[in-house]
Amino acid sequence: MPAQSVLVVEDTDEIRELVTTVLRRAGFDVREAATGAACLDEVRRDAPDLIVLDLGLPDADGTEVCRQIRAETQCYVLMLTARAEEVDLLIGLAVGADGYMAKPFSPRELVARVQAMLRFPRTAPAPAEPAAAVEESVRRLAELEVDEESREVRVDGSVVDLTRTEFDLLAALASRPGRVLQRETLLREVWQTDWEGNLRLVEAHMSNLRRKLVAAGLNSPEIRTVRGVGYRLVA
Repeated sequence: MPAQSVLVVEDTDEIRELVTTVLRRAGFDVREAATGAACLDEVRRDAPDLIVLDLGLPDADGTEVCRQIRAETQCYVLMLTARAEEVDLLIGLAVGADGYMAKPFSPRELVARVQAMLRFPRTAPAPAEPAAAVEESVRRLAELEVDEESREVRVDGSVVDLTRTEFDLLAALASRPGRVLQRETLLREVWQTDWEGNLRLVEAHMSNLRRKLVAAGLNSPEIRTVRGVGYRLVA
């Protein structure tokens, strides 16, 4: 089996070389880019399985590069940022990033995060199954439909544009309507990690998910926060 591919996009030579070295030692096929333009050229030439993307690129804002990446491929995007403020995190995740790491970071933790993301690679759509089997994959809760087969979410029949992570969060909640899911549970199910430093990821993605559902006109069910515990989907 060929090694999974990672594109490292970082303009600081020392950091780019460090990330490239530790990922190659971990068995990944690693390519490099120092600018947003070079990153997009690499993606269009041969899309990687995952991109480690610096937010502070010299020729373009990392969030805009991420937006363009997401328009062309569904590969994982892990952002590196020296600006871990809430606004940067929310903006980054809103354009389709799957996670972030703040600088300075532990190389070992970076490798673990990349390995966790790629443990469940995105795959091509499965062959069509009989109607009865497909029907079982659709969860209907009032105005909301969550189709796990096509990975589509619909509100009153209209498709809502969600990122992979937002869909996985909603699918987890919809599979257990009315039940409180702890943030740690969501971390394990969606990100395959127990590291509590990632809890802000759950909150940020949940905020984006709620905003998109409300904008699509969803009134019921709603995602409610259980303070200090987690979230539940309530009709």
